[in-house]
Amino acid sequence: MSIYVIFGLIALASYIVQARLNSKFEKYSQIPLPNGMRGCDVAQQMLSQSGLYDVKVTQVNGRLTDHYNPLDKTVNLSEAVYGSNSIAAAAVAAHECGHAVQDARAYAWLTMRSKMVPAVSFASKITPWLLLGGIIMVNSFPGLLLAGIVLFAITTLFSFVTLPVEIDASRRALAWLNSANITNGATHEYAKDALKSAAYTYVVAALGSLATLIYYVLIFMGRRD
Repeated sequence: MSIYVIFGLIALASYIVQARLNSKFEKYSQIPLPNGMRGCDVAQQMLSQSGLYDVKVTQVNGRLTDHYNPLDKTVNLSEAVYGSNSIAAAAVAAHECGHAVQDARAYAWLTMRSKMVPAVSFASKITPWLLLGGIIMVNSFPGLLLAGIVLFAITTLFSFVTLPVEIDASRRALAWLNSANITNGATHEYAKDALKSAAYTYVVAALGSLATLIYYVLIFMGRRD
């Protein structure tokens, strides 16, 4: 199968997965939690019951910009999650707290991912230029492209290391939501569906990065299709 066909399939999958995630988020954002808790309340309770009293919950701008920052120990929730009492908000808030729990418990995959961040940050800045120059001078100076491929491989590896980190955070979130009676029955299935849709975006991103890496390797080997 041509590498271009693979790119096309991954691009299509990425579009479908992102559209599905947006649809699921909108759907479950309209379904309120029976207890009326907001995303920030869910986050505070999960952190407290997990013994993480040094982690703060803050609100950030944007949509689906929710994240956990291990440097300043903050769970950052977007506006649509922080003040919402929906199933989607509870799922996202608990997921980000799942990362905080991973950090506190020294979860191996998160530790590995965190150690890779400086290298990935450096690679992300210089790799595009190395790859561009390497492709232009692939015959006269192949070492330049090889250097770009090595650095790009680091970002690809980072994408795959991210997968177990995200999946485990969702697992921790769903287990706690159920045990704390935040969700139950149908509402728990809704939360599970929302987090599963989010996980697919990371899978597609990792596969896309791998396909791109293979493409550059083929160019280096003198094959373009």
